[in-house]
Amino acid sequence: MEIVGKTAIVTGGGSGIGAAIARQLAKAGAQVVVSDRNGDAAETVAAEISGSSFSCDVGREDEIKTLIQFAQTAHGPVDIFVSNAGLGRGEPDHAASASDADWDLNWRVHVMAHVWAARALLPDMIARKSGYFLNVASAAGLLNQIGDAAYSATKHAAVSFAESLAITHGADGIGVSVLCPQYVATPLIGMSDEDATGAPSLKTAEDVAQISIDAIKSDRFLVLSHPQVKQYTQARAVDHDQWITGMQALRSKVLDVFGEVDITKMHKFT
Repeated sequence: MEIVGKTAIVTGGGSGIGAAIARQLAKAGAQVVVSDRNGDAAETVAAEISGSSFSCDVGREDEIKTLIQFAQTAHGPVDIFVSNAGLGRGEPDHAASASDADWDLNWRVHVMAHVWAARALLPDMIARKSGYFLNVASAAGLLNQIGDAAYSATKHAAVSFAESLAITHGADGIGVSVLCPQYVATPLIGMSDEDATGAPSLKTAEDVAQISIDAIKSDRFLVLSHPQVKQYTQARAVDHDQWITGMQALRSKVLDVFGEVDITKMHKFT
């Protein structure tokens, strides 16, 4: 899709990957609505790129509808929707130890937020024969995040829903990309760009954003900002049992070295 002159919404746009994508979309010529639960953070990014801001909790369908209505009133039909908002809480003990509330929150933010946005936008996009969804999932949606079953399961579902969008609506002129980054130096894992310096397995948010913009322009479905994820995914497909054994060994190594599963340190083993 050509980005110049398009209207785009970015959720979770107040920081990290979302803020970086908002900046890159504006640089490419889009009118951007920056959305975040933290309205002040969204407003700061929007002011930086001459965009608009809107406070939105993507875990609620009514708020996503209101966000889209705001964008349409301010800028006209929405051409690009970036479902980026996410969370990672980990688990207190075993793989099923996270509370029902945490599982429900992961489900609403990582899956239903994508569904609700599509539900609100698809009728008009289908009628116009034009539109684009960039759904941010994770390498965990293709592989697994050790220490956070709720995150991994819902990111897998996010990838699956993106596939359904692409399969069903490609003939309607609607593009879909699903971004599956591995470790990115963002506030979500307590890191900044400086932490990525000299750490080959860590990407900056700006690195990932540029790759995402290129994917939109070229209508590329699977967006892998970390090349090693393709290798891991292929190995998993060839021999799933061997991949499980390898992941078990990785978890044991992490526990031996750090004494706990700490997402801020996992990149050192990838």
